[in-house]
Amino acid sequence: MSILQRLAQQQAQQQAQSPGQAQAGGAGFAEGPPAAAPPPTPPGAGGSAPGLPGLGDPGATGPLTLEPPAAAAPARPVRWELILQLLRRLAADSDPEAAAAGDALRARVRRTLDELLAEAGQTLARSERDDVVRQACYEIAGFGPIQPLLDDDGITEVMVNGPEDVFVERAGHIEPTDVRFRDHAHLLQTIHKIVAPLGRRIDESSPMVDARLPDGSRVNAIIPPLAVRGPALTVRKFSRQPLGIDDLVARGTLTPEIALLLRAAVGARLNAIVSGGTGSGKTTTLNVLSSFIGDSERIVTIEDAAELRLQQRHVVSLEARPANAEGHGRVAIRDLVINALRMRPDRIIVGEVRGGEALDMLQAMNTGHDGSLTTAHANSPRELLYRLETMVLLSGAELPARAIREQIASAIDLIVHQSRLRDGTRRVTHVTELVGMEGDTITLQDLFIYEQQGLEDHQRVRGRFRPTGVVPSFLPVLEARGQRLPQDLFWAETASAAGGM
Repeated sequence: MSILQRLAQQQAQQQAQSPGQAQAGGAGFAEGPPAAAPPPTPPGAGGSAPGLPGLGDPGATGPLTLEPPAAAAPARPVRWELILQLLRRLAADSDPEAAAAGDALRARVRRTLDELLAEAGQTLARSERDDVVRQACYEIAGFGPIQPLLDDDGITEVMVNGPEDVFVERAGHIEPTDVRFRDHAHLLQTIHKIVAPLGRRIDESSPMVDARLPDGSRVNAIIPPLAVRGPALTVRKFSRQPLGIDDLVARGTLTPEIALLLRAAVGARLNAIVSGGTGSGKTTTLNVLSSFIGDSERIVTIEDAAELRLQQRHVVSLEARPANAEGHGRVAIRDLVINALRMRPDRIIVGEVRGGEALDMLQAMNTGHDGSLTTAHANSPRELLYRLETMVLLSGAELPARAIREQIASAIDLIVHQSRLRDGTRRVTHVTELVGMEGDTITLQDLFIYEQQGLEDHQRVRGRFRPTGVVPSFLPVLEARGQRLPQDLFWAETASAAGGM
């Protein structure tokens, strides 16, 4: 059954409900699961009408990009009743032009709308007619009401708390929007559109899921009974064009001196971890570091949801898999790390370590897989070491604390710690070397730090990057592997650039 047909069927069943329940939308949802919520479509099962590139079709070329309404125009109420009639008419239409997409799809939707209006003896202003066509196209070939937010390159995150509560992050600040879903069932249907092509499912027995959009943007969804007020959806967007090291320098995330050090460290196959809090830009920085790896090296990436976008040719991407409806078939990050060791990798890149896979990653770094990269959540480089120690214990290995710390100290060469500041900008606040062990303590030394010096106008954080004057002990290793750095790199102080990632 096509997406349009499923939508038409769902709305027909909703209209059969009592008028009060149909208008309330969320009232009926709170009493139980939404009526006629579309089941997940297995990959390859054909989730779209012929030629209408629905989201159940893995081969679709991606969401339709339409001209958004002028930003200055006041928001008009969405004519959902008319849009639903239009979608039902399109679903029932066997016109061979159903194979149209893009401009042809818009023309077909507009023509069908004109027919509906003529039959009803009604007219619409041109702007209202454009709105109806646009929304209908978003439902057919996009992700519904949030499609214009996904098309806006200035938005970095979309947060849907409910049908009428949609927020975005723009330039590091969260702001409300005028975007609305019809009801809880409409929001749940959009979630199904996202996860079904990936073979993921979300229902009462498995009420939360991690997924990704075709462009690699990260998606998390959670529904009742875990989400008390109804389905919630969060989309972490990524730049359409992968950012490079020059972009991070231009945004003030780091300085040219730090960029030079990181390029040399990755080129010399040092093991590095990017740490930081949620939303600090760890994955973006990991992507940039991976761009320094040569094209001749075999890279294996391992992630919960594939987000890394490496530009090299010799890349194998692995993705963890949750359990199926019967509770079987789960493949964890740790299983993939163990399997990657048998794939003859030159480099292993783990999107994030958060559990027992930390032990396998450390052992890989210690057994000839130099130049491996990963990320982890932590509030500082020192706290990262504590978290790694805890994660190793989560693997079930009964190792003494000193043995774990020796593994960490010998495996990791460099920590790149990143923070999101109070004004929304991202900064690499520490570039730290692991020197070794002194007694039972791992010794760290900062090479570069970011010092906050106060607030400017409009609550903008003011600060500067500063080298500590410490020359890294791995400098001879860099030189032996053909990566030469000027000695004064670690002496000259540099000021922070404006802006942030």
